[in-house]
Amino acid sequence: MADDKLLYQIGLTLIPGVGDVLGRKLVALCGSAEAVFREPRHHLEKIPRIGEILALAVGNDEILIRAEKEISFIERFSIMPFFFQDKTYPHRLKNCIDSPVLLFYKGTGDLNSPRVIGIVGTRKATEYGKNVTHELVAGLVRQQVLVVSGLAYGIDSCAHRFSLDCGLDTIGVLGHGLDTVYPWLHRPLAEKMLTQGGLITEFLSKTKPDRSNFPKRNRIIAGLCDAIIVVEAGRKGGALITADIANSYNRDVFAVPGRVTDPFSDGTNYLIRTNRAALVQKAEDIEYLMGWKESAGFAKTAQRKIFIEMTPEEEKIVTLLEEKGQLGIDEICILSLNPMSKVSASLLNLEFEGIVRCSPGKIYSLL
Repeated sequence: MADDKLLYQIGLTLIPGVGDVLGRKLVALCGSAEAVFREPRHHLEKIPRIGEILALAVGNDEILIRAEKEISFIERFSIMPFFFQDKTYPHRLKNCIDSPVLLFYKGTGDLNSPRVIGIVGTRKATEYGKNVTHELVAGLVRQQVLVVSGLAYGIDSCAHRFSLDCGLDTIGVLGHGLDTVYPWLHRPLAEKMLTQGGLITEFLSKTKPDRSNFPKRNRIIAGLCDAIIVVEAGRKGGALITADIANSYNRDVFAVPGRVTDPFSDGTNYLIRTNRAALVQKAEDIEYLMGWKESAGFAKTAQRKIFIEMTPEEEKIVTLLEEKGQLGIDEICILSLNPMSKVSASLLNLEFEGIVRCSPGKIYSLL
């Protein structure tokens, strides 16, 4: 049963000492989350670093009892769980080595939108930061981007509000469970986002917004996006952590410069000065740097390019991308029934011809 499958997937996240990386390894070793719980104890005890703890935890009935309660919560509030092996799991995030084993999502926004931008910054936003955020969001409307942020005070909430005002979907990544909203003053904002975007978290219900949760939250923001924009930030804080994580994921990072005397421009100026981020001042800069500048005419360009001579393998890839919108290179290999070497060569040629583009994480889509 689907519920039984989810029961063990949730249970896997509750085993002490099993993080996201080890959780994946256990599933690969045993075959599924359920198989981890059914594995003979003497086999589990042989796993390096965690064998004895894992064996004891798997035999603890409290883990599955807690998982059953979470399933009741999920069903009651129509929450969508995404296990890392599911096709519905966000493609960009799936390619990050430490992405969550399990996510919980409520909303209407497409987490696999063709263009996803994260906007982050200080909780103590100035009028300058708010105005820049508004101009960036308004300027990106023509690209129909999905805007991701952390629902915090300051730049985050501005990014969400301006996105809603401009008709863009926006996703809030939470550092707690979906049974609450933090800060509580953002509840009306969060409720509106459910109908024009959504809320996502890796944390179970009843998880408090503890300080240690937010760096973990930041890696989800970075992993969901094609690029991160830091509008205002000090030298320390969540925005710079998110930028560093995005760089480690090979995502594009942009920063808005500010006056050298402004404390909340110190972080953005530092990112630019140390080549950790590209300087941007307006939405057109982002369009140019992301290769979106000519997007208004992309349909005609694609039509013209379709008439070039393509190999059967290339034609198959184009057809798949027309049907699916975007696919990872591994998915293309599976669906096209071709080896990696042949698919890589075909994709490279299609890129040269201006038919496909490659996003971070080797995610391909038609131009």
